[in-house]
Amino acid sequence: MTAEQFNEKYSEYLEERHYGLDIHDEKVIAYLDEVFENELTKIPGFTYSQIKLKFSSSRFYASGLSAEQEIEIERKINELVKN
Repeated sequence: MTAEQFNEKYSEYLEERHYGLDIHDEKVIAYLDEVFENELTKIPGFTYSQIKLKFSSSRFYASGLSAEQEIEIERKINELVKN
């Protein structure tokens, strides 16, 4: 799956006027697809706006999640990108 396909698949959760996932790494996309499918899309009010790399570190911007959940997702993305 590409980042564009990911954004299309989860378009109902993508906030208006935002580009969504902008990391083009197959491992990251597969991880996020699993987390979105099994966890995040089941959270009432969940939306996301940007998932990107900034200064060699991931940023995951979403609503409806705790700070701990966001930090854990960013940590895992960073781990995948570095390996």
